[in-house]
Amino acid sequence: MDLSACAVDGGGSQDPLTARAYPENAHAYRTAFERDRGRVTHARSFRRMAGKTQVFSNRYSDHFRSRLTHTLEVSQIARTVAGALGLNQELTETLALVHDIGHPPFGHAGERALDAAMREHGLIFDHNLHALRIVEHFEQRYAAHPGLNLTLGVREGIVKHSRDYKAADHPELAAYFLDQRPPLEAQLIDLADEIAYLTADIDDGLEAGILELQDVRKHVAIFDRAHTRMEQQHPRAASKLLLAGALTRMLNELTGDLIRETARRVKNAGATSLESIRRHPERFASLSPEREAERRQAKEYLHACLYVSEEILRNHKQAEEVVGGLFRDWVRNPELLPNAYFSMVARDGSPRVVADYIAGMTDSFILEHWRER
Repeated sequence: MDLSACAVDGGGSQDPLTARAYPENAHAYRTAFERDRGRVTHARSFRRMAGKTQVFSNRYSDHFRSRLTHTLEVSQIARTVAGALGLNQELTETLALVHDIGHPPFGHAGERALDAAMREHGLIFDHNLHALRIVEHFEQRYAAHPGLNLTLGVREGIVKHSRDYKAADHPELAAYFLDQRPPLEAQLIDLADEIAYLTADIDDGLEAGILELQDVRKHVAIFDRAHTRMEQQHPRAASKLLLAGALTRMLNELTGDLIRETARRVKNAGATSLESIRRHPERFASLSPEREAERRQAKEYLHACLYVSEEILRNHKQAEEVVGGLFRDWVRNPELLPNAYFSMVARDGSPRVVADYIAGMTDSFILEHWRER
């Protein structure tokens, strides 16, 4: 399963994907993508993910995933897949660590609320594009340049890891090869993300008492199969250990399938270089038809039984009220913004600046503003 011929090199200054907007000398002992990984993990926006909801807010328990702990789980899966396929592990890990950095508070509910508020002004909020704004402009750590000055390969992956953008709709993204597929290192991030959150959300949903074990087993075939094997192999084990083992088996089965199916598709297409990956009409990273059907089944079950549960919907309603209410307040009265943001209103317009400000907040920080309004 060695796809190293199709991998991003990243080992020297001759690779165009290691180029930076502001040229820098090569590091003595770290590759360009290793340096990017360090820049991401030391960024304020990375740390703030600890205070942002994944599915459950921290009022339930400190044991539930935050946006940050979810990101760390994604990075482990993604790096495993990249290593098994012979891809560039440093680039893959960096893309996993940065993939959710543009999310606003309150998880996907916060993103939907912020996007709805922006659409009232003929604009949109897209967390991938906001992540690019963060690393290019908002993170201020270096005297020599604005932003983190990440490599072109990482910035392309931020934009394209989960979807394709049309050049006609986004001329500002012209530098990111919108007419081509992203490298395999970027392609696999979205499925690593899915594998991470499907298993984690089952775990957290059961822990919260919203999901019931036998109901999950009845409706999620891959989990039931994994749980049955745990019962057969460890008949005297405590129920919580059977659950943990079943979730690990489910995660491993999906991850292994992603590795095998991606390698199979690349081989069958005769792709032997990064250029051939880029020019292929479809993305290669994929699950097999059988596992893809089980992934969809698990996702549909969670949408029907967890994401629309009374507790989660209460969080969604709060997100809509808080995000939408503060957005409207600050758009009408941008002078209430911190000076650093107010100074950008004349250039970018108050809706975009307010969205940028809200998107950077943690759950607790935006709730503090809501209480004080």
